[in-house]
Amino acid sequence: MKRQLNSEQQQAVLTTEGRVLILAGAGSGKTSVLTHRIAHLVSALNVSPKLILGLTFTNKAAREMKERVASLVGHNLARQITLSTFHSFCMQLLRHEIHHLGYTKQFSLYDEKDIKRLTTQLARNMLEQEGELPPIDEALEQIAFAKARGAPLEGTSSFCVSLQERLQNCMRAYNAVDFDSLLSLTVQLLSDYPAILEKYQEKYHYVMIDEYQDTSPIQYKLAELLTQKSQNLCVVGDDDQSIYGWRGAEIKNILGFEAKTTIKLEQNYRSTPTILHAANAIIAHNKNRHAKALWSQLDAGDKIELFHAPTDADEAQAVVLRMIKLHREKKIPWKEMAILYRSNILSRTFELALMQTPYEKDGKWVRGIPYEVFGGTEFAERAEIKDVIAYLKAIANPLDQEALLRIINVPRRGISDKTLDHLTTLNRKHNLSLWHVLAEIASPLSSAFKNDLSEKVVSSIRSFVTLIDTARTKFSTPPLHSTLSWLLDEIDYEKAILDDVKSDKMRDFKWENVTHCVDALAIYEEEALTNGEEISLSTFLSTTLLDQEKTFRRDRTQKEDKVNLMTFHSAKGLEFTACYLVCLEDHVIPHEKSLMETGLEEERRLMYVAMTRAKRRLCLSMARKRKKMGKEIATNPSRFLLEIPKDLLQVTSWQTV
Repeated sequence: MKRQLNSEQQQAVLTTEGRVLILAGAGSGKTSVLTHRIAHLVSALNVSPKLILGLTFTNKAAREMKERVASLVGHNLARQITLSTFHSFCMQLLRHEIHHLGYTKQFSLYDEKDIKRLTTQLARNMLEQEGELPPIDEALEQIAFAKARGAPLEGTSSFCVSLQERLQNCMRAYNAVDFDSLLSLTVQLLSDYPAILEKYQEKYHYVMIDEYQDTSPIQYKLAELLTQKSQNLCVVGDDDQSIYGWRGAEIKNILGFEAKTTIKLEQNYRSTPTILHAANAIIAHNKNRHAKALWSQLDAGDKIELFHAPTDADEAQAVVLRMIKLHREKKIPWKEMAILYRSNILSRTFELALMQTPYEKDGKWVRGIPYEVFGGTEFAERAEIKDVIAYLKAIANPLDQEALLRIINVPRRGISDKTLDHLTTLNRKHNLSLWHVLAEIASPLSSAFKNDLSEKVVSSIRSFVTLIDTARTKFSTPPLHSTLSWLLDEIDYEKAILDDVKSDKMRDFKWENVTHCVDALAIYEEEALTNGEEISLSTFLSTTLLDQEKTFRRDRTQKEDKVNLMTFHSAKGLEFTACYLVCLEDHVIPHEKSLMETGLEEERRLMYVAMTRAKRRLCLSMARKRKKMGKEIATNPSRFLLEIPKDLLQVTSWQTV
């Protein structure tokens, strides 16, 4: 271990008891520290791996930790350690305990789009309004923010309070929870049921939390509850990288953490000293932070390039020409370059420049540099995938009204929108679930709800209910992927695609996506068998929503050689040989709206995060005029540029390449 870790990292690994705060600067090797700390507990101190809980925020980070721990202690021991995201951990806990709160363990998980669709319908009912509704995004944000903080709605309208109450009642009736509820319901369980709290306190003696600066009040409360007894809570994070205040993260969790031991990891293994000195100079202007300064043993490296161009189009062209030069002269792959910007709306100008600029490749001139924009349409958002997932949701949990409404006429069964309106009116009027209404209509022994429905519609509903009932029986035993293949044949979904889509190429594409769902289910079953876990449709569905990247990822042996375009927020946790931070103007960074919501210091932390993504080369740029609403508006440099010491900068002409 001593050969691999520096002295501060070793101290963090060996300090295993009590409340420990590890302040890990950007690129300081915190993942190595966490994984070696877990390995030390298991291998050197003979702590049972089942007593260790590690929580992080992204599935990618959780997977990386699992792989590294396995390489240190072996797969058999690593498999027994609970390493997951907060949401996955709460999902597993609720699958065992949620019946105490009146749900069943087959509950559905709703994503943001499900919640928005449901809330829109509830708002429509409350306002008794057809057609276009006034925007409800603000109400949704307030509800989600209150849930993340584990607090009641405050300082809002009676409409918003009533909407939240109706949404909660509706979700309970549908036996469904959303992402925020995974956390709030878990904390409710642990707070209200002492026996359940004690059970999990005994289960986990050592709790470690990664990216602690991003925790919300509800996540803070969860960690405190779990470690109340053992007091063995180790948190790792960097207050200088706290950039999610807008979604409920509370920086005071890390600033005010009561630690028995505090350890600072300030040696950076990623960036050159020049880049680090510039980033340190900017972040030092923040007052609410733990004092620290990153340093590196690497060579000083090049100065940071800074230029301003006349227009946004000129800026984009200048950036692309600099990338071509770097690619040609230094042989840096496209995939090791990134264009980073404050907001997604800023990417289009750079995309056009990348598509249109010619460059020499293998002795020939070609037009267009390969690139990838992060944050595009997700695979799981495609209509055919949402259809298949909705079928599986309805089979796992027939109370899931949103899923039923999506699939009841997919493929077409002759059930019109007018009929659906009639059915949902019946279920609201009689305070019954939609599934109950459908089952009553389908039953030959019941005459309920059949008035105003044609015999053809009744027959279609009967066939649909029979299909779901049959599928529920079939999906109760493995192999589930074979049952999904049966279901797709039974509803003739391939024919539905053929009927709805005119292009042969698009038909093949959509059907290939559907078959990928079957493959994903087979992979889930194989992994569950390997890990000795119970196979269930509900677990697969929750895994799908919580980790779409894993469930739907295509086979890629290596990352394609493409330039990366992403926001400052999306870049967090990543690193590139060369980074181009663009559109560095006041009102863009710091962002005008964010200044009012989360303040100047969070915007400065965001700039710091973006700068510390660069390993060897960093270029900063702005446009003196930028188009907004079709008009060219004069700009001013970002105030953060003025905080960088001049001796670290090389100011160039935008035309000089």
